[in-house]
Amino acid sequence: MAYAGMREGQPSLLLITTDQQRYDAAGDAAPSFLRTPHFNQLCREGIRFPNARADCPICVPARVGIMTGKTVFGHGMDTNGPTSSVMGRDDTLPAMLREQGYQTAAIGKMHFGPMRARHGFDEMLLPDDYYRWMEQSGYPTKPMRHGLGQNELYPGMATVPEALTLTNWTAEQCVSYIRDRRDPNLPFFLWCSFSKPHPPLDPPEPYYSMYRNAPIPEPIFGDWSEDPRCPIPFQRHRESWSCDIIPPEIIREARAAYYGLITQIDYNVGRVLAALQDDHLLQDTLIIYTSDHGEFLGDHHSGGKFTFHEASARVPFVVRLPRSWEDRRHGSESDALATHADILPTFLAAAGGTPGAAIEGRDLIACARTGEAPREFLEATAMDGLYFGITDGQWKYVYYPEGGSEQFFDLRNDPLELRDLALHGEEQEPMAALRVEMIRRHEARGSNCVKDGQLVRVAPRGDSVADRRNLAWPGWHTEHCGIDVCH
Repeated sequence: MAYAGMREGQPSLLLITTDQQRYDAAGDAAPSFLRTPHFNQLCREGIRFPNARADCPICVPARVGIMTGKTVFGHGMDTNGPTSSVMGRDDTLPAMLREQGYQTAAIGKMHFGPMRARHGFDEMLLPDDYYRWMEQSGYPTKPMRHGLGQNELYPGMATVPEALTLTNWTAEQCVSYIRDRRDPNLPFFLWCSFSKPHPPLDPPEPYYSMYRNAPIPEPIFGDWSEDPRCPIPFQRHRESWSCDIIPPEIIREARAAYYGLITQIDYNVGRVLAALQDDHLLQDTLIIYTSDHGEFLGDHHSGGKFTFHEASARVPFVVRLPRSWEDRRHGSESDALATHADILPTFLAAAGGTPGAAIEGRDLIACARTGEAPREFLEATAMDGLYFGITDGQWKYVYYPEGGSEQFFDLRNDPLELRDLALHGEEQEPMAALRVEMIRRHEARGSNCVKDGQLVRVAPRGDSVADRRNLAWPGWHTEHCGIDVCH
């Protein structure tokens, strides 16, 4: 499509994502000692969405949601897999923005499959490019030569100095794009995608030592996580990775390292914002900051993500409008049920486009200005239907087909999910209402998880704790692999 130049009022667009950052590791929800000055500044200038959640708390589904503007039930990717099976290069966020005259670039972890699939981006630089650069740099020590894998909860230290880490490289490439490589006659969309604080938890100095003497919060344990009736899929997850038997002193060190990685990212975000400011672009740039999903980090005796619990699914989410816009709602907060599918329509509307009928997300700026909710309910699932969840922001209902387990939480009065009301037979009426709503939605989609008006129950596999502990080592893909996930 031919384009003659920037339209008046078109903002440049910056999407900043982290990988596996909990909602309470940013901004007001974070411990007071956590240093995130640039995220805090975005919050002061932007609109915070503390009720934002991943509808499929896994790397690839979250990113497909960003790219397609669809929920997990719309795009169908509920586990890590080849993204080309669910999207091409035309009906994606960068492709739609290109039709509005934007140049587009993706820098950092994309987790697309195959790895070099651009899905509509004009330019793409991946972690694989960083590792190739390091191999050719002549630096005697290579990244991640500590032996820790990319799903282990044990802490370590970076094997290269901060200036040679993937986090620093990602920021540097974004700065270079802003200052040197973009066409100054066109607006741009830049996705700056950091691979941390995803394990390995290996910050460089000074971030490694930054929080070791801080008052690190202790893990929290719900009554359900120690109950024999704990849902079998959750038990299998924590026990196959042995999350439940990691000593508390190691969990504390892991949390200190995790916080260090977040501060390292934040300081590098400052470099990207400074590049915008130096090129007189910060005034007119729309910025969204979020993460693909959270991290249990020892909570409920678990690590990693994938379930619909708050530690795993709830993410930081802020939309910072250009300073030149009116009605910016800066420093405000919306309790809307936001999710990754909302990023596409929010950016597209700002660029002057109109989302098509297939887009399930909503323009969060319009919702914040009018007070309209983007959705009444947010649904979730993962791992080929391992569970199905639904929340209205106050109540959360989760169903696990294996064993037919239910969980029910009062998020307003129990935001840490310490008490599973389903175990205690409490609040049966709102639980039944959410169950009915879930069944209705699955029936409307023709889902096979509902039969004769009831949620389908699957017999337990029958594996033992010993079987689960020998099921997998969470350290896989440490240094060399065919996808860009070497964190």
